Amino acid sequence: GAECPAGRESRDRLSLWDRRPHPAAPLSDRQTDSVLELKAAAENLPVPPELPIEDLCSLTSQSLTVALTAAVPESTEDVLLKGFAMLGMENERIETAQQFFSWFAQLQTQMDQDEGAKYRQMRDYLSGFQEQCDAILNDVNSALQHLESLQKQYLFVSTKTGTLHEACEQLLKEQSELVDLAENIQQKLSYFNELENINTKLNSPTLSVNSEGFIPMLAKLDDCIAYISSHPNFKDYPVYLTKFKQCLLKAMHLIKTYTVNTLQNLTSQLMKRDPSAVPNSDNAFTLFYVKFRAAAPKVRTLIEQVEQRSEKMPEYQQVLNEIHQCYLDQRELLLGPSISSTVTELTSQNNRDHCALVRSGCAFMVHVCQDEHQLYNEFFTKPTPKLDELLEKLCLSLYDVLRPMIIHVIHLETLSELCGILKNEMLEDHVQNNAEQLGAFAAGVKQMLEDVQERLVYRTHIYIQTDIIGYKPAPGDLAYPDKLEMMEQIAQSLKEEQKKLPSEASFSDVRLEDPDSCNLVNSGSVESLNPRQQSTISPADLHGMWYPTVRRTLVCLSKLYRCIDRAVFQGLSQEALSACVHSLLGAADSISKNKTQVDGQLFLIKHLLILREQIAPFHTDFTIKEISLDLKKTRDAAFKILNPKTVSRFFRLNSNNALIQFLLEGTPEIREHYIDSKKDVDRHLKAACEQFIQQQTKQFIEQLEEFMTKVAALKAMATQGGPKYSLSQQPWAQPAKINDMVSSTYKTIKTKLQSTLRSMSLYLSNKDTEFILFKPVRNNIQQMFQKLHALLKEEFSNEDLQIIACPSMEQVNLLLSISK
Repeated sequence: GAECPAGRESRDRLSLWDRRPHPAAPLSDRQTDSVLELKAAAENLPVPPELPIEDLCSLTSQSLTVALTAAVPESTEDVLLKGFAMLGMENERIETAQQFFSWFAQLQTQMDQDEGAKYRQMRDYLSGFQEQCDAILNDVNSALQHLESLQKQYLFVSTKTGTLHEACEQLLKEQSELVDLAENIQQKLSYFNELENINTKLNSPTLSVNSEGFIPMLAKLDDCIAYISSHPNFKDYPVYLTKFKQCLLKAMHLIKTYTVNTLQNLTSQLMKRDPSAVPNSDNAFTLFYVKFRAAAPKVRTLIEQVEQRSEKMPEYQQVLNEIHQCYLDQRELLLGPSISSTVTELTSQNNRDHCALVRSGCAFMVHVCQDEHQLYNEFFTKPTPKLDELLEKLCLSLYDVLRPMIIHVIHLETLSELCGILKNEMLEDHVQNNAEQLGAFAAGVKQMLEDVQERLVYRTHIYIQTDIIGYKPAPGDLAYPDKLEMMEQIAQSLKEEQKKLPSEASFSDVRLEDPDSCNLVNSGSVESLNPRQQSTISPADLHGMWYPTVRRTLVCLSKLYRCIDRAVFQGLSQEALSACVHSLLGAADSISKNKTQVDGQLFLIKHLLILREQIAPFHTDFTIKEISLDLKKTRDAAFKILNPKTVSRFFRLNSNNALIQFLLEGTPEIREHYIDSKKDVDRHLKAACEQFIQQQTKQFIEQLEEFMTKVAALKAMATQGGPKYSLSQQPWAQPAKINDMVSSTYKTIKTKLQSTLRSMSLYLSNKDTEFILFKPVRNNIQQMFQKLHALLKEEFSNEDLQIIACPSMEQVNLLLSISK
């Protein structure tokens, strides 16, 4: 009765495990599947064979799901017998209650044993597994202990090995350092140890500078000197450096001796071939260069070694300088006499032709300089200024011969041609194309060019004084306009002949043109650019028809322009143009006296136009600055100090001292003023044109101007309070007299206008220039007639106007239109 509630409670608790929806111990899907499998297996368990038959028979057929393996006993006795047999009590009998209870207890014990056998078996089975697991665990623990021991041993061995490895590395490092130290010491000692070997080689009697081991020995010697020089802290530094320097001097002496002997022997051989020692033929020059070029490879290798080291050590530079000097001395010894004789020969051949002499002499020196540079490059790789010094010395021999001739040349043409040869052909053509080899030649040519330019400037001054300022014109030079008319007639006749013979060459054009005029522009002619009008060239435009001073001035300037410096040219051009204008003014005055004033004026205008146009191509400024000393203040101060009143102020000790005032106030002033010769030409041209315009205006309307002047004076008197006037009542203003005056003026214009235009065409020969020059004259005439018309209309009646019969403006314009 006590167990039932406990069992019920247990079942109730168990039922809570999987009660839904909140089970106390929920099972996973796998666990649930396992329970279902156990349940299914438990449902199919066989019926125990020891079950009493009565119980067996009482089971329903539905509950027997498994077929019985044992045969169902036929009676209860059989079942009991078998049960007793199984208990080993088939021979015992139960007769008493004690035996029954004993049997029952035994049976119960047997049943308990049979019931717990499988559990015991499972327990034993599991105990075996547990023992095995314990054994395995023990083995694992033992193995772990062994592993831990091994790990400790490994760590110990590893530590020892690492220490040993580090010790070995340290030893290897120390070994490497010692080896490097030993090698370093050995390397440093090797430079010192080389001293004995180098000394031995240099003192060997069989040593030659051409031997294979000489240059390597020289390189080793340089390395040793460089190394020891870079380590002055070594103990025996000064001793070994001195010994190595001695070895280097020995080697340099060998190189120098060999090179110098080679060059000297070569020179002596060439000198022996010509007993006179003055070879002057081309073959001799060729031999000089061929022999030296053939000997160059013998010494070039050694010289290259010296040149490569010359910048590093002064000993090499000194030897190289000595070799240079020896080489140049030998070349001078050979070339000096030859060049002198060649220049002398050229001088004798071109004694009278200075230009040919300068050209041939300079060409010869150009070849000498080029050949010498090429020969020098056969021996040496680095340049030296001594070579140019030698070549300048050789060029000086040509300069010494040419200079005395240059300073005695008097012709400007020759001097300008010499300038062109030296400046253009030599300096610009030859020197600029080969400036490196012709530097020395350029210096000599520049000096020669300066002498020629100086001589040219000097001769130009003299030429300006004698041939321009001092020019005395011949009668033919002033035969204007006769010579122009004659040339015009000749040109006209040649033109007519040319029309008759169109197929022949235009010889007349060639004859008309001046041979020197090809470089000069037709003056005053804008139309000269028109080829159709070029055939109608004026005689005045021909170069040969120009006034001699104009032609000489322009030719002189054209020769000077490209020969001398710009500043010098400006000064000379100003002087020449001033002299030329002065001579033109004198010539114009002479022509005006001999012929007419118009001829003189047009002559001056034409030649001033020529000057202005011909100096235009010279791209230079014709302005020069002149400095003068103004002594006006000095003069005033001197007069002031000489005044007797100032004597008492001589010895005053203040600023009012007369001497101090003289020094301060009497300082002369320096004044600068500019002279522009081109503007001077323009100024004279303007003055000549204005004079021509004024003179022509006066020639045509002088009577009208006088009449209008009287009228203006009469009006002025009336406006200033004088008596009122009536122009028609004036005796000099009667209509008949005015008619005579107007008729005379109109007749003068009609008769003299053609002559004036003819003269302008003859001298100027340019429609535009003629129109520009005559336009002010025409305007003056038109304005005068306009004033006259206005005055007559104001002062005279219609009857008087008919008596006066003044030409209308249309008539005047028609008369003047022929000048357009």
